Amino acid sequence: MSTTLENQSAAEASSMEQTSDRGKGGQAMKVSCDREQLLQAFQTVATVAPTRSPKPILQNVKLEVTKEGAVLSATDLEIGIRHQVSGVDVHVPGSVVLSVSRFGSILRESNDETLHLEADGTGTTIRGERSQFRLPAENPADFPSVTGFEEKSFYEVPARLLRELIRRTAFATDNESSRYALGGVKIEFSEGQITAIGTDGRRLAKMTGPVSTTGEEIDADQSIIVPTRAVQLIERAVAPSDAEVQVAVKGSEFLVHTARATISARLLEGRFPDWRKVFPEQSGGMKLDLAVGALHSAVRQAAIVTSEESRGIDMTFGEGMLVLSGRAAEVGQSRVELPISYDGEELTVTLDPKFVIEFLKVLDAEKTFTIEVKDSESAAVCSTDDGYGYVIMPLARDR
Repeated sequence: MSTTLENQSAAEASSMEQTSDRGKGGQAMKVSCDREQLLQAFQTVATVAPTRSPKPILQNVKLEVTKEGAVLSATDLEIGIRHQVSGVDVHVPGSVVLSVSRFGSILRESNDETLHLEADGTGTTIRGERSQFRLPAENPADFPSVTGFEEKSFYEVPARLLRELIRRTAFATDNESSRYALGGVKIEFSEGQITAIGTDGRRLAKMTGPVSTTGEEIDADQSIIVPTRAVQLIERAVAPSDAEVQVAVKGSEFLVHTARATISARLLEGRFPDWRKVFPEQSGGMKLDLAVGALHSAVRQAAIVTSEESRGIDMTFGEGMLVLSGRAAEVGQSRVELPISYDGEELTVTLDPKFVIEFLKVLDAEKTFTIEVKDSESAAVCSTDDGYGYVIMPLARDR
């Protein structure tokens, strides 16, 4: 019995020693923060932190405070982000590791305009006007470093264009595919242009826009594949108020730098379909302009009676009318008519309504797009006048 007690006493002493060591590794820090601004930055950064990890410290966000300002950082060792925080009044510079779940909940649930954070190496105290929380400490020195942006040569992309490139391609990728490279967006840089491509093998989206370079000459033709989760984070981190975004490829990492944030992502490896071959040269087929909003509504209506087993909708282009029809034995039938300016031979193509709807959702409802269809067995090729293209493979008519 005494041996057991001795062992327990020794274990407790060891635990206390480890806690003490961890406390010694922490830094004192004292700041006052605008809660809303801290919350917005924290929510963006926290999306990177994994919910489960062999390294528990990765389930936290690190706050580093200097006299110049405050920076939040998070990483899952594949994707990292550093994000500046506005509205921070620094009393004592330092750093602290904050729990995504606990500290995030405090930020969301608090009604205070200002929160006061104080770390002493053994824990962090968060105080509001009528509330106070104490969270245990993690050693900030144990938190992995997150890549910053120190490149001298880089691409400059208009922020609005970068957001559109991502918004119009990331949805078409396939994170579940065993074909690893389909779980990312392919980005190609060529002379003065950037092209983003997303595909899951059944549809493909691509968009092209202008890009400029700064610094030393960069390889004129670069091609990389960026994980879908990383590009979605980039879209979220790029603010509507940003003008230009700096982009660079550094070894196996893709770096994006905005006025407030730097995102780093490990590139995907693997083969990616040749998108140029996917966009066929249409000849002898039907080509016409359609209104985005009207078709979006019609497709949603026609899709109401489809099912997983019979998910396709027939799109029949006839004289002056597009008829969309769906049917499923256990659900019923639908028929939706949409007037169009077409007077050619009747042509029917069967498409997955999900793929059509996702394409139309990223377009302005007031605009039009061009659709080209050769026959029922050929891909439907859609394009806009701002460099966006989308290809949908048809479904078998006897689905």
